[in-house]
Formats: sequence, structure tokens, C-alpha cells
Amino acid sequence: MRLNKYLARSGVAARRKADELIAAGRVRVNDRQVTTLGVDIGEDDLVEVDGRPVEPQPEQVVYLLHKPAGVISSVTDPQGRETVVELIRNHQRLFPIGRLDRDTTGALLITNDGELANLLTHPRYGVEKRYRAEVKGRLNPRAIDRLSAGTVLPGGLKVRAQIKEIARHGRRTSYQLVLTEGKNREIKRIFKHYGLPLVKLHRTSFAGLSADSLPPGRSRRLRRAEMNNLYHLTAPQYGSQTT
Repeated sequence: MRLNKYLARSGVAARRKADELIAAGRVRVNDRQVTTLGVDIGEDDLVEVDGRPVEPQPEQVVYLLHKPAGVISSVTDPQGRETVVELIRNHQRLFPIGRLDRDTTGALLITNDGELANLLTHPRYGVEKRYRAEVKGRLNPRAIDRLSAGTVLPGGLKVRAQIKEIARHGRRTSYQLVLTEGKNREIKRIFKHYGLPLVKLHRTSFAGLSADSLPPGRSRRLRRAEMNNLYHLTAPQYGSQTT
């Protein structure tokens, strides 16, 4: 394994930053300073950065899960309820990127990459989340305009959502919502404020990834190109992870 890849897998830095560390003479292999790029590392080699030993972490993975209703978006549950992590057949330490309420369905990403998870859920980066909501009643056009422009709900919650009516079913209305901040229970609080009981909530996509082609409860591992797209959404904060 090349030294810069070894450092990236160790969580020290992305590969380009790892090259800079090597060139700066901050990396030692078997107690010898290395400044040349392209050095190969074997299983028994000792690698140190600024005098501290480092070793590769498990390969970074991201799974796309079609979350079913009734499953908790957590690693464990003290009440013994089924969690989203238990639906993934992988023995690595995994955790969900953000969360969906127990009765909410749809696209949920699960990973072992803590830095990526933090960045994708940080409001600063505006990662897009799309939902389909069915409610009893109907929003008036002025409410839709206020939400699109940004408004403050009672209690001080600042919300902004692109909302589009997509269907009517008797007294029920279905809406498409696009959020970029994903505050706690934001959609439920929006409709509660306007007196519209929420019947169903489904996340149709997260960061452009949809799980609707998967049966509820099933998942698939993201391809490298899909993972790179996630990294690039938060670049340069994360750094290039392209192989």
C-alpha cells in the first residue's frame, strides 16, 4: 500500500494532505524519515506522524438503506427495539448519518466514517433532503410562500422548505418538500403549526441518493463513485478521497 493511502486510511489526512506531510518530513517509516512520495508500506512496517504511531482504520463504507417504519435510527436501543444498524449485514462499527423518526420511511445512509457523517448533517453545507408528506387538510398558498422564503415557528424554530403540492386524495394532500438543514422533527413541526395532522412521511432522497428501488428493510453498499460524490459535497473540508 502506498504511504499516502496508508495515512489516509489511518485517518491522518486525505491523500493530497498526506503527500504534503510526507514532503514536509513529518512522516517516519521504521524510524527513518521519509520525504519521497510513492513509498510502499508493508504489514510489519511502523509508520509515525510527528512521532506518533498510526495504523489503518477499517475501510470506509457507506450503505444506502430503505428504512421501514417501526425501526429506530440508532446503533442500539435500551428498549430492545430493532435499529437500522441491525438491518445491515456488516460486523464493522456502523452508525446512521442523521436520523429518521421511527414511523418515517425512506432513504437513510449508514457508515463507519464519522467525519463524513458530521459534514453531511451540518447545516453549513446545505445537503439536500427530499421528502413526500401526506397530511389531513391543505396548506394555503401564503403558508407555502412563507416557508419557501424562511419563517420562524412558535418557540423560535427557524425553518425554510421548498414545498410543492403533488396530489389530492379527498381531504388529504400530498406534498414534496426539499430541506437543506434537517432540524429535529422539522417537517412534523411545520405541519403541526399549520394544524395539519401528518399521516405519512417518506424521505425520497438524501444527497441525491434514493432508496425507492430497494424493498423496505433492504440496503446496498455505495459504489466508489457515489461515495466520492458525497465527499465532494463537503470538499474541501473533507478533502479528496478519490481512488
